Amino acid sequence: MKPLFENLQPGPESSFIVRAFDLEQFTVPFHFHPEFELTMILKGRGKRYVGNNMEDFEQNDLVLIGPDLPHCWKSEKEDGVKSVVVHFINDFLGEDFFNKPELSNIQNILQRSASGIRFYGETAENAVTKMELLSVEENPFRKMMRLLDVMEDLAGSSEYQLLDHGGAVAQLPNINKERMNVALGYIVDNFRQDIILNEVAAEVNMSPNAFCKYFKKATDKTFMETVIDYRINFAMQQLLSTEKPVAEIAMESGFGDVSHFYKLFKRRIKISPLQYRKDFQKGI
Repeated sequence: MKPLFENLQPGPESSFIVRAFDLEQFTVPFHFHPEFELTMILKGRGKRYVGNNMEDFEQNDLVLIGPDLPHCWKSEKEDGVKSVVVHFINDFLGEDFFNKPELSNIQNILQRSASGIRFYGETAENAVTKMELLSVEENPFRKMMRLLDVMEDLAGSSEYQLLDHGGAVAQLPNINKERMNVALGYIVDNFRQDIILNEVAAEVNMSPNAFCKYFKKATDKTFMETVIDYRINFAMQQLLSTEKPVAEIAMESGFGDVSHFYKLFKRRIKISPLQYRKDFQKGI
């Protein structure tokens, strides 16, 4: 239920970590760590969770995540997934390294990554080869230079979006950030099932009433509004990527009542689930 803390330690010959994964599917749960993380998805599709954000991901998904921002990728069972993941701390090249004038652009983007950043377009496409080369580079010096080269490309790009909408998680003080991470971890793990407010409130050591007020103040949405956002988002993905009946999708998305699902979907998306699917198919 809680976002897990991940302990990452580079080897003796490197000050940062670069790993390439070739798996059947992503299995790492909603987690966080004090390191920055740069992830490139080379193969696969599914859902990406960063802070309070949930979006579909597919090949060439490139994301920079700041310290202590909870995140995970949940892949669909298809033909496997591949990714390159880099972890580094802010001062991995020295305490004042990124404060140098020549590196001010990188420093700026590291600061913005507190909200999570997704890069797209040519920026993401051009990063694919560089990330692949970074993952196989054996010379420590050249590996460091390859990472800085990628980071400089990202720092100069305007093709990006912030993921943690409004910085809801990033702007919280540490004690509240920990509570929010727990609450979001509960949603990620449970939004397709019955949500029990008393359970998540107990996880953050608050009464249900106090927790609801805290969550609303921190995110400008109620806890249940956020849960419904996750459910609607998941249903939208299912409507477009499967041929399942709407009633089945409603149940799999966490809605116990199909008519209630129709009502909420139309209120938020402005059209019915069936029309949403038909419009997408027409576009194809």
